[in-house]
Amino acid sequence: MTKSNILKDSFQKTAYKLSQHGPRNAGVLQEAFESVDADLESDIYGTGPVIENFQEKIASFLGKETAVFFPSGTMAQQVALRIWADKKQNPKIGYHPLSHLEIHEQDGLRELQHIEPILLCDADKLITLMDIKALDASVSCVLLELPQREIGGQLPSFEELEEISQYCRENGIQLHLDGARLWEITPYYQKSTKEISALFDSVYVSFYKGLGGIAGAILAGDEDFVKEAKVWKRRYGGDLISLYPYILSADYYYDKRIGKMGQYYEAAKELAGRFNACSGVSTLPEVPVSNMFHVYFDESAEVIEPILAKIHAETGVGCSGYLQVKPDGRCAFELSLGDAITEVPAEKLAQVFEQLGNMK
Repeated sequence: MTKSNILKDSFQKTAYKLSQHGPRNAGVLQEAFESVDADLESDIYGTGPVIENFQEKIASFLGKETAVFFPSGTMAQQVALRIWADKKQNPKIGYHPLSHLEIHEQDGLRELQHIEPILLCDADKLITLMDIKALDASVSCVLLELPQREIGGQLPSFEELEEISQYCRENGIQLHLDGARLWEITPYYQKSTKEISALFDSVYVSFYKGLGGIAGAILAGDEDFVKEAKVWKRRYGGDLISLYPYILSADYYYDKRIGKMGQYYEAAKELAGRFNACSGVSTLPEVPVSNMFHVYFDESAEVIEPILAKIHAETGVGCSGYLQVKPDGRCAFELSLGDAITEVPAEKLAQVFEQLGNMK
């Protein structure tokens, strides 16, 4: 067994986890369906009360005219950017070098849509208004991911967002929000989803990340935009005969957890503080701006993996099942706090940090 498999195996065997909402197993679906009327009719190829009511509910929450449910965020965002590229008759789209579209989608935009991404800033920085103003080429759309996951979930100030939005509108640039974790940033900004979404022409949100549903996404905007999105959804094969298992679970976990984002945010700040108090350990950001952050170790993965595996075995608390190797030789993992952190006994958590504070 390799060291990385040892770490993953030790993590999976723990009774408690620091991250997420709990196991992703059939129980997630079972819980969501416990109170569902067995006679409830499914949606059929994108129509019917199940899908239409949910689309209307989320569109209202986001403050947009209308919305369409997609089986995946990858599909939703590629569709959104194609629509804006067509509208402006310009295939150039600006986004962050570590955007999901750039590093996790096998060049889907380029290969399927012949869209040309323009990378707006250095990989370890947030996109700023100056980055957009400094573009050499005109772009049809700028995509902002809030928070920027791959750099620890960092966020620009709300004032910076307002300035970017105003500049884009004054210069005919569409602004799209990768809001996969939109729900989780409202406590930091002290703004509603409507106030944040109002700065953008189109918005994508996810139902399995911060909310813990099975899968699924919403793409929201004005009537013309969503009408086009529905056509592209059909072209992409996203109009399954029925999507109700995803929709009903999304609706259930949305209602269950949308009011807990402040709780997760406070837990993240407290936990990050405890990591930062350990010698040789730090977090990015130092003070989280949402429920997520990255934990960095000054040592290599080869050094840290057996230490974490030992902590898992002796405390029963899982920190992470993987470590990312960084260019400077350090290693790190990501935490996104949810319901699971509330299940960890205080004495067990204290043992974790006692051992982390005495790493040798």
